[in-house]
Amino acid sequence: MKEEQVQEPNELKDEAVNETLAADEAEAAVENTADFEEASGGGEAVKRLQELAEEAQARTLRVQADFDNFRRRTQKEKEELAQYATSKLVTELLPVLDNFERALVTAPGNAESEAFTKGINMIFRQLEGVLKSEGLTAMETVGQPFNPEYHQAIMQVESEEHEEGIVTEEVQKGYLLKDKVLRPAMVKVSM
Repeated sequence: MKEEQVQEPNELKDEAVNETLAADEAEAAVENTADFEEASGGGEAVKRLQELAEEAQARTLRVQADFDNFRRRTQKEKEELAQYATSKLVTELLPVLDNFERALVTAPGNAESEAFTKGINMIFRQLEGVLKSEGLTAMETVGQPFNPEYHQAIMQVESEEHEEGIVTEEVQKGYLLKDKVLRPAMVKVSM
């Protein structure tokens, strides 16, 4: 909201500058018309000046349209940058998330380490919640058709329960950040 307030005075200033330039060009054209009419007697010079004025007006409109397109493009780039600004940090945290999952899977099940395992699980859930609030979601892969945009096939396996081209096992989780693939899932695919 504040960006719009900041941009509006700049837009008004740019429009005022464009209007001033157009007015100056029109005034110069009128002065030149009067000079040419006096010097040459009229008709052709007036037509030529009108053509020049129309050409200058068309150029002004093109420049203004180009500026409007530039402004929209830079606004869109700013929005995308803000939306995906955390992607580098989240990408670097994915191995940490993977290691937490591995630690929880291999945790011993005895009574002495139960409190430690519970604490690690709480830290893992907290980290997972923070990343989820930033837009990180894990991909669902097993049982899905292989899609090279989302999956990285590392092996083909024979499978009687799955058709050809179906993901049978996930070796490493894949993640999406909002609607963009952050890391493709490493999978085994049926053949």
